[in-house]
Amino acid sequence: MAEIIAIDTPTLGDRGYLATDGEVALVVDAQRDFDRIIALAAERGVVITHVFETHMHNDYVTGGLALAGAVGARYLVNGADPVGFSRTPVADGDLIEVGQMRVRVIGTPGHTFTHLSYALLAGEAAADGNGEVVAAFTGGSLLNGSTGRTDLVGPAHVRALSHAQHGSAGRLARELPGDTVLCPTHGFGSFCAATPGTGAPSTIAQEQSMNPALTLPAEQYVDQLLAALDAYPSYYAHMGPANLAGPPAPDLSPPRRADPAELRRRIDAGEWVVDLRARTAFAAGHLRGSLNFEADGSLATYLGWLIPWGTPLTLLGASAQEVAWAQRELCRIGIDRIAAAASGEIAQWSAGERLASFRTAHFRDLAAQAGNGPVVVLDVRRRSEWEESHLEGAVHIPLHELAGRMGEIGDGEVWVHCHSGYRAAVAASMLAAAGRPVVAIDDDFGAAAAAGLRTSAAAASTG
Repeated sequence: MAEIIAIDTPTLGDRGYLATDGEVALVVDAQRDFDRIIALAAERGVVITHVFETHMHNDYVTGGLALAGAVGARYLVNGADPVGFSRTPVADGDLIEVGQMRVRVIGTPGHTFTHLSYALLAGEAAADGNGEVVAAFTGGSLLNGSTGRTDLVGPAHVRALSHAQHGSAGRLARELPGDTVLCPTHGFGSFCAATPGTGAPSTIAQEQSMNPALTLPAEQYVDQLLAALDAYPSYYAHMGPANLAGPPAPDLSPPRRADPAELRRRIDAGEWVVDLRARTAFAAGHLRGSLNFEADGSLATYLGWLIPWGTPLTLLGASAQEVAWAQRELCRIGIDRIAAAASGEIAQWSAGERLASFRTAHFRDLAAQAGNGPVVVLDVRRRSEWEESHLEGAVHIPLHELAGRMGEIGDGEVWVHCHSGYRAAVAASMLAAAGRPVVAIDDDFGAAAAAGLRTSAAAASTG
């Protein structure tokens, strides 16, 4: 019987997988930092012989090619993908032997044109392709309660790919037993999912009872999917080309240490110097012109979304471990070269330079501010969030559009909010760096109505 171990990357909403028969192992959709996969195989005393890709990923840089090279495994990729490296090409209908396991290749276009899924067969009859189907690695095709988005290869193809996605989901449901365990790569918070999915275990039978791709007619499913699509991170544009070219192993060696004079030079030159500390600590005191992307699960998504691609990046952390964590997160989306770093107490970075600061507040403070003169309320959530509910009178500029739209923000002190505080802190640091007086609302949006602030919904975004 095969053992399947999920390898979670919750900060990107993705999962890779290692499956083993107890002697050899295969890997599906390896993340860039594949050292954790090698460690997992070593813990079990198994040898990785095959590394599979379901598709050329758009949300992260794969570690598959480098992992296969490091362990001497075969690297299996759709033969129709125009890759720039040597690999073992596979196609719909192929049956691959992996120790006592077999992998059947199933063409499932939709998320991409060349997307593949893999049915894992185990048991005594697996050798002839008739073994028990224990799991299906479905990549960005059929997800837990959802499907992968279909607009990542360009708007001209989105409707055709959406119909293909519906057909692929139906094929999986027809050809696989109902108790087949679903093992998708996306859908646990990834922007690659068309709609939010669940991280709970699922089977083909469960999906047939509740997944829109399997319960709705094709045209209704397509219309619903297209209506749900919202913005996705701009760094996605760089992931596909990187994966087609064949990314090398990441360099996770510590960045060169920068002294205070160098940090000031880099900020004044327009480079990005990113402070990883907690947003309240940043607001209380930071290097003038630095930006705040708190070292938590949203770092790679939002830093990768906002930074002009290729801009030199310097990291500031409360500890060397915090910087190392951020470096690992960022390598997963292809930000490999950290120009410099500094860690420790902020006094060590500033060398006497006067620190900048701004206020933080709650929604109740915004409600109290109403009697003390007008302020600009800036909402930096995404379009779908704004349309569901927003503060009356607020200006709406999604965070990923803020750098190019600051001129649309009226004069005066800006009170900026999001859903829970992370994006508001990023936006506040950007506004402060641009010289705007700002207050970061560090609060959950659900507290706004309780504070007496009026909210409303919108039929369409006004910004």
